[in-house]
Amino acid sequence: MKYIVVLGDGMADYPIERLGNRTPLQYAKTPNIDALASHAEIGLCRTVPVGFQPGSDVANLSVMGYDPRECYTGRSPLEAISIGIDLAPTDVTLRCNLVTLSDEENYQDKAMLDYSSGEITTEEARELISFLKQRLDSDRFTLYPGFSYRHCLVVKNGILGHELTPPHDITDRPIRGRLPSGPLGAAYLQFMQKSALLLKDHPINRARIAAGKRPANSVWLWGEGTKPTLQNFTQKFGKRGGVISAVDLIKGIGILAGMRILEVPGATGNYDTNFAGKAAVALKALLDDLDFVYIHMEAPDECGHQGDIEHKVYSIEQIDSQVVRPLVEGLNAAHEPFRMLICPDHPTPIAVRTHVSDPVPYLLYSSAQNYGCNARSYDEESAKATGIYCAEGYLLMQKLLND
Repeated sequence: MKYIVVLGDGMADYPIERLGNRTPLQYAKTPNIDALASHAEIGLCRTVPVGFQPGSDVANLSVMGYDPRECYTGRSPLEAISIGIDLAPTDVTLRCNLVTLSDEENYQDKAMLDYSSGEITTEEARELISFLKQRLDSDRFTLYPGFSYRHCLVVKNGILGHELTPPHDITDRPIRGRLPSGPLGAAYLQFMQKSALLLKDHPINRARIAAGKRPANSVWLWGEGTKPTLQNFTQKFGKRGGVISAVDLIKGIGILAGMRILEVPGATGNYDTNFAGKAAVALKALLDDLDFVYIHMEAPDECGHQGDIEHKVYSIEQIDSQVVRPLVEGLNAAHEPFRMLICPDHPTPIAVRTHVSDPVPYLLYSSAQNYGCNARSYDEESAKATGIYCAEGYLLMQKLLND
């Protein structure tokens, strides 16, 4: 038996008037997923425990079978591990976004125009982070480059307990009142202000502005945490697992869990990602030697943050046609029995452009078993209609792997 999670990050949503009061999941053409629905178990699941912020870190830990209440220590350390940073137990890490702020002279009067600096390229971003690193690193603060707009700051002998706002939560909103506060809040704010002065006239930003692109004109610190530990996935579940994602956060979870990181050429973390490549790499790994693959696609979440209805629908349709269909066809052709879990980690509704902690719809399909829900489609309403509810997200993995 082979096992697959198809994770459409932020895929769930609220009804949208422009879509005829349907959600993107309801509106999208998903014949391959819907074909599984009549034989699958479909229901709702709470992936974000009460009292936790609805981040992709917490929610993906849950779907991957880990209770965040037992193992979560923050978002940024998961990303730090993915990019190869050797963390000491006393280190505190922070996510360091390259963002676009408005151009008011006083830093605190600015607004968050874009949490991703217009999806800045990794090559441009690494040059900017290297430039900042030479000027802002100190005995205590060390910058590390990541990918695209996602980078990391490590604080030696750090302190936890800060109020740090995720930048995607305040798109098009003033940053006043959402700046760092807490024991090192003033130092973090000063770091961000210095970065804005240094980046303002950098040649890369001048070139981006000339090309009609948004400049990366400040860093933004958030997502503090310390080095976590996770039980090895194979020891926990008895399955050899792999992870496919373009996002450091998910790779970091996979590395901590002792899973194989499967790289896919052209994986971007947005709607232009190589959907078909992810399916092909997953299928090969499953037919070679892995029992389980976790396929993470960030695209619906990014589109939700951007308020991009068209590409959120497109991303869902690509997951259906370019990921689910070839996996089902490939495993069936190989006469390989399988189970597949399809779900988001959390909703990222277009209306609010950020994560919410509402329960998510899930579909659990087995090629060797009819669960008998007789649903006609997979979406938020069909999941609610079954009356099936899983109150703990980490139990979904047990449902999937339960032979």
